[in-house]
Amino acid sequence: MLLLELVRGLPEWRIWLPRTRDQCLSVGYGSLGIVLLVAAFAGAVTALQAAYQFTGSVPLYIMGSLVTETIILELGPVLTGLILAGRIGARYAAELGTMRVTEQIDALESLGRSPVSHLLLPRIVAGLAMVPALVILADGMGLLCGWLATKSSLGITDADFSYGARYFFREFDLWYSVIKAEAFGAVVTVVPCYVGFTASEGAEGVGRATTRAVVAASVLILLLDTVLAKVLLPS
Repeated sequence: MLLLELVRGLPEWRIWLPRTRDQCLSVGYGSLGIVLLVAAFAGAVTALQAAYQFTGSVPLYIMGSLVTETIILELGPVLTGLILAGRIGARYAAELGTMRVTEQIDALESLGRSPVSHLLLPRIVAGLAMVPALVILADGMGLLCGWLATKSSLGITDADFSYGARYFFREFDLWYSVIKAEAFGAVVTVVPCYVGFTASEGAEGVGRATTRAVVAASVLILLLDTVLAKVLLPS
């Protein structure tokens, strides 16, 4: 029913579009630092563990393939989604839950205004727009730090790393990363918005709703990660 209300609210773009700009700034710029930090460590750790595990058993250029494919296909989208489930999901659930229990949403409805257009659509559209952009930046940061860590630990040349990165790379890998990002963006916005919008029982209910939203979004991200890999990646 909530998804149906979201579709019905789309024609009211004069209401939700200006608010979406503010939410995009909060989701995108506000989350950029932590997303890049986690991606940097993920890329570096992937490279260091690969160097520990495969030194002497595979050609050095394989490290470029391993780091590139691991970051683009898995770590970049999934870690970014999980981070945003905690940062953005918790915030949306808490904000909307507080508005619900303090009857701000009821007051909006009593004035004949749609809470969907004023509160939900700006948050969801911002997530759908900004999460893919954050994932692309996270992929780039992970690859950069993975390359630097590989050079420092194995002494691999730039030519070998570049050759390995391109050896198993397919153009669809980037599309796959963006598709996962879009799906995760829907999860970390729709689920917390629904949970917060239906919160009850005062401050305690808001706390429970916030926890439930983060847990549900994180589990759905991991479930979608498995389903998308099965459906989209050729076996």
